[in-house]
Amino acid sequence: MKTTLEDTLLASIRTIPDYPKPGILFRDITTLLGNARAFRRAIDELVHPYVGLKVDKIAGIEARGFILGGAIAHQLSAGFVPIRKKGKLPHETVRVAYSLEYGLDEMEMHKDAVAPGEKVILVDDLIATGGTAEGAVKLLSQMGADIVAACFVIDLPDLGGRKKLENLGVDVRTLIAFEGH
Repeated sequence: MKTTLEDTLLASIRTIPDYPKPGILFRDITTLLGNARAFRRAIDELVHPYVGLKVDKIAGIEARGFILGGAIAHQLSAGFVPIRKKGKLPHETVRVAYSLEYGLDEMEMHKDAVAPGEKVILVDDLIATGGTAEGAVKLLSQMGADIVAACFVIDLPDLGGRKKLENLGVDVRTLIAFEGH
């Protein structure tokens, strides 16, 4: 019996209640990453719409976006750009502040990571409130990137992050949605 992509992904994502704080249902993709079949199917689905499109770079948001983004970059023969928390990159950087559900933070990337006009796909594991992804979009835009899309395995639509990115003119691709958070 062949299972659907959604069945495969849902069965491979662990939900941890009350993490990182009470009332939150944390969607843990480390179990998906450890399941070769589910990991392969997720990457294949994220890559598929962009095969044949000349994509220059995949930008992954720390940390799970690095894992997914590296695999996607490999499949698309694109470069990979890490977007990290402030102070983690060794060379000259550009930085942007962004809001989290529980405060403010800053992210940065190397100043020479993206050239103006390069086609970039942003990748992370999950889109929730969209604060981190919105910050990454602003950072890439500041560098002159042509943001082709933002891709996520999981969408938490009740939290509005997808809409936030779409309002910035970014095409958003997600594989599964979890109602509630």
